[in-house]
Amino acid sequence: MKTLLLLFLPAMFGAAPTVQDAKKFLDEAEAKLLILSNESSRADWVHSNFITDDTEAIASQADERAIAEGVRLAKAAVAFDGLALPPDMARKMKLLKLALTLAAPSDAKESAEVTRLASSLEGTYGKGKFCKAGPSEKCLDIEDITRIMANSTNAAELRDAWAGWHAISPPMRGDFTRFVALANKGARELGFKDTGAMWRAKYDMPPDDFARELDRLWEQVRPLYVSLHAYVRTKLREKYGDAVPAGGPIPAHLLGNIWAQDWSNIYKLVAPSGADPGYDLTQILRSRGTKPLDMVRYGENFFKSLGFAPLPQTFWERSLFVKPRDREVVCHASAWDVDNADDLRVKVCLDITAEDFSTIHHELGHNFYQRAYNKQPFLFRDSANDGFHEAIGDTIALSITPEYLVKLGFIPKSPEPSKDIGLLLDKALEKIAFLPFGLLIDQWRWKVFSGEIPPEKYNEAWWALRLKYQGIAPPVSRSEKDFDPAAKYHVAANVPYTRYFLADILQFQFHRALSRTAGCTGPLNRCSIYGNQDAGKKLNAMLEMGVSRPWQDALYELTGQRQMDATAIRDYFAPLQRWLDEQNRGRPVGW
Repeated sequence: MKTLLLLFLPAMFGAAPTVQDAKKFLDEAEAKLLILSNESSRADWVHSNFITDDTEAIASQADERAIAEGVRLAKAAVAFDGLALPPDMARKMKLLKLALTLAAPSDAKESAEVTRLASSLEGTYGKGKFCKAGPSEKCLDIEDITRIMANSTNAAELRDAWAGWHAISPPMRGDFTRFVALANKGARELGFKDTGAMWRAKYDMPPDDFARELDRLWEQVRPLYVSLHAYVRTKLREKYGDAVPAGGPIPAHLLGNIWAQDWSNIYKLVAPSGADPGYDLTQILRSRGTKPLDMVRYGENFFKSLGFAPLPQTFWERSLFVKPRDREVVCHASAWDVDNADDLRVKVCLDITAEDFSTIHHELGHNFYQRAYNKQPFLFRDSANDGFHEAIGDTIALSITPEYLVKLGFIPKSPEPSKDIGLLLDKALEKIAFLPFGLLIDQWRWKVFSGEIPPEKYNEAWWALRLKYQGIAPPVSRSEKDFDPAAKYHVAANVPYTRYFLADILQFQFHRALSRTAGCTGPLNRCSIYGNQDAGKKLNAMLEMGVSRPWQDALYELTGQRQMDATAIRDYFAPLQRWLDEQNRGRPVGW
């Protein structure tokens, strides 16, 4: 605070701030934020790995200090508005004002309260369990329920598991409502209409333009989603009968995932006849005696094949790879840059499955991105936009093709291209099914933050959006006694979600560009950049930029385009789109 007061003294006495004042302010701000960011990261790491009241309090206090300082610096940066600054300094000022996910109010008690609520909501989610009534009183955590949703085809068991997990969130409703009010108060103190407006302002374009950009991208891919939805609905109706309507929304519990965001676990129920690629990656991994650490090594080796240096030894010593037996942890997969330099880690509870094989590639994408930009000034140590960070690892995972598996010795030869419909359908159940879910989470939150959705309509509005975008419906009756949005980690933990929608778009755009760099001329879904260092150099050149320039510049560096483009998705899935249209001929499409 002393530094800030000194900086404000010239303005208080009528002297305008100078470029030198701005430079001093930014240098001291970056130094302070680096220290607080590291303290907060370490405290959050401990809390998510050892969920206790004490670690919650410690994490809350560390987060409060970091958030409060971020808010103070964002407000102080306004003093330099209108001052002609060099481009790099002007960008730092802008990023400083837009860096917050949560803007705590300036009132000390309210600041402490909102950060406590944030830690409490995440902790409540992490401790969530579905306890079955009966003599055994067996309690299932999210990993147990995830396995049931992924493997069971018993509709009653799936419905009970779905309802059981969604029962963890009603106790969060009051805290969440208060959290929204306090978060909005802090955002308004920074000059934003609400927290949602603050989030949307971070994309190097006017917030309303960004919202329209999301609509444009969704319309590019919506026809493919609608075709996939119609085909899946028909197949599930064959399995479950009248529980699945012929022309309406699909019941959410029958899609293989707690949130119906990824449908890949129902592939076995909807797979086309004669399109089996001839291998099962989960079975291959298990038959080879693959251990969780081996899964991580495969991911690291992919990046090494592109020319990236190995991960530091501390990564292997400090990461969490399997769920501990002796304590509660937040098992949601995450990647960490604890010291904003080289202390890279992942926290995952790996199972030996094809899904987790992709998950670890995704998380390592964060780590290699974090290390690539760690030579940038602190305020530039981030991805070009948050969708970029999520897209990198998934771009690598798109190269987990049959040809790649041959190189690993997992299969003797690649299946014939005629088998690609099965592979593409499997991928679409993961990627295309996710797109509307990735969009609607923040559509709901933005409306909550703006007040368009009041607390007494939280759940009603949630299911209206899920019907509009996804064409799904809850398996059991819902009311405002329920609070289904917070049964999703990112809502409980206040993590913006539009980044995942953007990542789903960008990864295919990145994959198309890198595949061309690698010289792949075949079908896009068969291209793998594994082992191609030209593609690695192009990728690294973009990663090293961090957020030092607008995301449009970073996108151009990698793809030669300045606009996000979902046509790469349509290119990738073009054979599947034609096949789906044939399968759906004469059947209801839409809901």
